[in-house]
Amino acid sequence: MSAPRAEVAVREAAALGEGPTWDPAGGRLVWVDVLGSRVHTHTPADGRRGVLLTGQHVGAAKPRAGGGLVVNLRDGIGLYDPDGAFRWLVHAPVPGRRGNDAAVAPDGSLWAGTMRYDEADGGGALTRVAPDGTTTTVLPRVTVSNGTDWSPDGRLVYYVDSPTRRVDVLRADGGHLVERRTLATVEPGAGFPDGLTVDADGCVWVALWDGAAVRRYTPDGRLDRIVPLPVRRPTACAFGGPGLRDLYVTTARTGLADPHPLSGSLLVLPDAGQGREAHAFAG
Repeated sequence: MSAPRAEVAVREAAALGEGPTWDPAGGRLVWVDVLGSRVHTHTPADGRRGVLLTGQHVGAAKPRAGGGLVVNLRDGIGLYDPDGAFRWLVHAPVPGRRGNDAAVAPDGSLWAGTMRYDEADGGGALTRVAPDGTTTTVLPRVTVSNGTDWSPDGRLVYYVDSPTRRVDVLRADGGHLVERRTLATVEPGAGFPDGLTVDADGCVWVALWDGAAVRRYTPDGRLDRIVPLPVRRPTACAFGGPGLRDLYVTTARTGLADPHPLSGSLLVLPDAGQGREAHAFAG
C-alpha cells in the first residue's frame, strides 16, 4: 500500500497540539493545545470549529458517555457537562507538574498521564481514574507519560514514556498492568515516540516528536510503514471521519526557532487504514 499524503484539516498555530480523539456522537475530532489551555473541535462534514478555554494547561480531552468532556488538566481531572458547566472530579495539584496525554480504557475508566514541567526523571505517573473519581497509580515514576491504547481484544496495553524511546506493551489484568516488554525502539536520530493509536488490525501507529513522521508497527513489533510529514514535531494520532479511515495528526511548534508554517496545525492522512471507535469516559 502506498503511503498517504498529509493534508491540512485545520490550519492553526497551536503551541503544543495534542490528544486527537474522534467523537462519534458529534461527528467531530477533539484535540487540545496543551500550552494554549484550549480544547479544539473540528467537524469534517461542514468544517465547523469550536474552542473551549480551560483556564489552565490541558493535556487531553475525551468524550464522556453522557455528553460533555473529561479533561486532564494541570491540577487534576475535570468534567465539562454538555451545557458547558465545569466541576472537578479529582483535584490534586502538585507544584511543577501537569497532566499530559490520556486515554479511555474499554471499561470506561480514564488512564491519565502526568509529567513535570522540567521533565525530571521519574516525576510523572500513569493513573487510572474510575468514573467515581477513585484513582489508582498504574505506572509510577515515569518521566513524560504519553501514548496509551489497548489492543482490539482489550488484553494488551501499549504505552510510551517518551525519553525511553520505546513503545512498550503490557498485559492488562483488571486495573493493573503486568509483564511489561518492549514492542519497538525508535533509533537515535529518528525522533521520540509520542502519542499513539491502535488500528483495527492491532497495529500501533506512533507519532515521532522531532522525527517528522508517523510510524506503524505490527503486533509483533515489525516496522511496516513510515509516513513522512512536513512538520518536525507531530505529537499524536487518531482515526476519525467517515468509517474511521482517516488518520488525524496533531502537531507542535513550541521550542522551534524556525517552525514550518504548518507546525501547530491539525493534519490528516486520508484513507490511511481502518480505525476503531474510541471508548467514552463513563463518568
